[in-house]
Amino acid sequence: MVSFRELARRLVADGVVETMSHQRLSKIAREDPSFPPVMAVGGARVVDYRLARPYFAGRKTRPGWRTDLKGKPPAAE
Repeated sequence: MVSFRELARRLVADGVVETMSHQRLSKIAREDPSFPPVMAVGGARVVDYRLARPYFAGRKTRPGWRTDLKGKPPAAE
């Protein structure tokens, strides 16, 4: 079992994802029902790395439009 901070660090170190933060992990865990089970240990939320690694390896990313860099997205045709 690893904390969200450690999970983010390991996913990047193992090359599963390019970047990841513990805040992003919290958001994914809240919004995706297929996220591996999360437990509370003390004040930390933890997840089993053996379940989380394959979840992220098979996860399709859907990056959003960077409005801070590109402005408003183009109008749909």
